[in-house]
Amino acid sequence: MTEPTAALIDESGRAAGLVRRPAGSALALAAGLLRTARPRQWMKNGLVLAAPFAAARLLTGAEVVRLAVVLVLFTACAASVYLINDARDAEADRAHPVKCLRPVASGLVPVAAAYTAGAALAVAAFATAAMACNPDTAALLAGYVLMQLAYCVWLKHILVVDLVIVTTGFLMRAMAGGVALDIQLSRWFLITSGFGALFMVAAKRYSELVLVSARQDVGATRALLGSYTTGYLRFVWQLAAGVAVLAYCLWAMETGGRPHGLLPWRQLSMIPFILSVLRYAVFADAGSAGAPEDVVLRDRALLLIALGWGVLYVLAVVNQ
Repeated sequence: MTEPTAALIDESGRAAGLVRRPAGSALALAAGLLRTARPRQWMKNGLVLAAPFAAARLLTGAEVVRLAVVLVLFTACAASVYLINDARDAEADRAHPVKCLRPVASGLVPVAAAYTAGAALAVAAFATAAMACNPDTAALLAGYVLMQLAYCVWLKHILVVDLVIVTTGFLMRAMAGGVALDIQLSRWFLITSGFGALFMVAAKRYSELVLVSARQDVGATRALLGSYTTGYLRFVWQLAAGVAVLAYCLWAMETGGRPHGLLPWRQLSMIPFILSVLRYAVFADAGSAGAPEDVVLRDRALLLIALGWGVLYVLAVVNQ
């Protein structure tokens, strides 16, 4: 085989992701796949615990195991979407100053490997949910994956719809635990969770737009971000925050008559809930709510308010 021919075969093999790798690179490939799956984002899947907690459900050992399984399966579904999305956007990411460092765009993970791993995770999650949980959970997970893939391919280019899809993804996470344990989801839970998610999603978009506008580099970020205005996104997160607070207050005031226990714990839980929204709005208004998990985990005041709400909610459940 001539040297030019060998070089051509080697180059084509690299482009297809089929070039033979050294034995030690298997570990690098696995690490690259893990990075592509966005471990930092997995904490969002903790929302699957929301429905059982909101329902004040005392779980059996078997239900705890099932809830843990759902948490893992939702994480697998989210990871599958990240893998497929990065494989699809590999070429565009290579031209981006930051995204070019992603494992797929940089060539650490072959495009074919990312597609294969993503599809395998999605199919395995669906099959496991059908066997270990119930058909409704499997359908919810399948719907989540299909919706997110449609978002990656098409829906993220439609104004307003992109906000709704991301919000729905959070809402589906919050519903998953209840669906898996056959818990009836209350209308107040769905409204509060849905508009609370929209509040955080719109605040994140607002913060991103404020940041890129300051750098005069709107074109280097999300495709639709430049189509929004800061005034519109501010309106969305303020509206969503108001509806979430109203829904929570209506739920808390739903019980009439004399309070159970020493104090009306359920009604008192409105105070830290409203304070948490007001505190988060400080970061949203300043344009620094780009990563919700960072805002929640790094702000001590917000964590203390959340702890106070948790204590009052538990007291409300115990004394109901």
